[in-house]
Amino acid sequence: MISLAIANSQYGEEYHHLLSSIPIIGKFNIHMIINEFLMAIFFLSVGLEIKHEILHGNLSSFKKASFPIIGAIGGVLVPAIIFLIFNANIEFSNGVGVSISTDIAFAIGIFMILKNKLNPSLKIFLLSLAVVDDLISILVIGVLYSSGIKVEFLLLSAITLSVLVLMNKKKVDNIASYIILGIALWFFVYSSGVHATISGVLVAIVIPSKKLNNSKEAMLERLVNKLAPLCNLVILPLFALANTAINLNLDIDFNSANTLITGIVIGLVVGKPLGIMLFTWLGTKLQITEKPDNIDWLSILSVSLLAGIGFTMSIFVAEIAFEYSATLVNISKISILLASVISIVATYIVAVTVNTYKQRTLNLDEVSVYKKGIFMK
Repeated sequence: MISLAIANSQYGEEYHHLLSSIPIIGKFNIHMIINEFLMAIFFLSVGLEIKHEILHGNLSSFKKASFPIIGAIGGVLVPAIIFLIFNANIEFSNGVGVSISTDIAFAIGIFMILKNKLNPSLKIFLLSLAVVDDLISILVIGVLYSSGIKVEFLLLSAITLSVLVLMNKKKVDNIASYIILGIALWFFVYSSGVHATISGVLVAIVIPSKKLNNSKEAMLERLVNKLAPLCNLVILPLFALANTAINLNLDIDFNSANTLITGIVIGLVVGKPLGIMLFTWLGTKLQITEKPDNIDWLSILSVSLLAGIGFTMSIFVAEIAFEYSATLVNISKISILLASVISIVATYIVAVTVNTYKQRTLNLDEVSVYKKGIFMK
């Protein structure tokens, strides 16, 4: 809200100049430092969460993982198909990654605001779903949005990663060593042409997950605890400030990009919940997975709508996909913000409706039991 207010005030031009036109380190301006370097730290944090879930949490067994994994796959494929229906074989097709992402932090934040109207067990489902969704988004970024690959830097990246793997095998329990080599890996990955945020995930893979040298916590847990406040209180707010600075008064010809807008909004608002519901339902019918006993389909619909909040993740992909056009980036951001607002409102309406329906059903059941008790007496 602050970023939008400044961008549309008399200081909007100065704000954009401050973010994107003043070199801070070499050619890196504030916008690039946030998107290229700080977001690599964010993806390190996400990677550590994914690793922890795979080893100890909701992705640690097929039975635990299959339901949210299948939901996440549907929540990626269906929005992508919807987006490409509107944008296949035109210049906007490169933005397919914009419509497949879910913002973990924002979605969980809205869940906590509405927690009295939602099944508490669904928080684990949403978190698992979003983690898998982020993993797929990371792979999409690595595959679709890397260009001009430089083999020599790719080789240096591989060597650095091998040293990190060796340190893991040798049970090196020194965070500083991993950080120094992690920064070197970031530089080599960035210079290779592969998107630099992938380096964060690669470092997360090699971080030791077991307690070493009589330490109270594994390095993975220690890093998760250190990075969580940094990401949630510093990096993501900075990212939002730098990337939602949209001038809503721009003289943009929205008609020229109506398919892009439609693909993003419908992909996130409709495609996300439709894909999650369809794939999980089919998975249970085909006995590939099993719906948790304490969760009903109406409650799953409420959370599936929350997955349509792409926000920071979708904006991040839009920045990469349309880096050649500030106008397309702005149009994408406006579409993402619109989709996020619609998803939040839809979640609230469905959650309240479901909650009211369940309460009414419960009251009717209590009356029925009471009448039956009187009859028996």
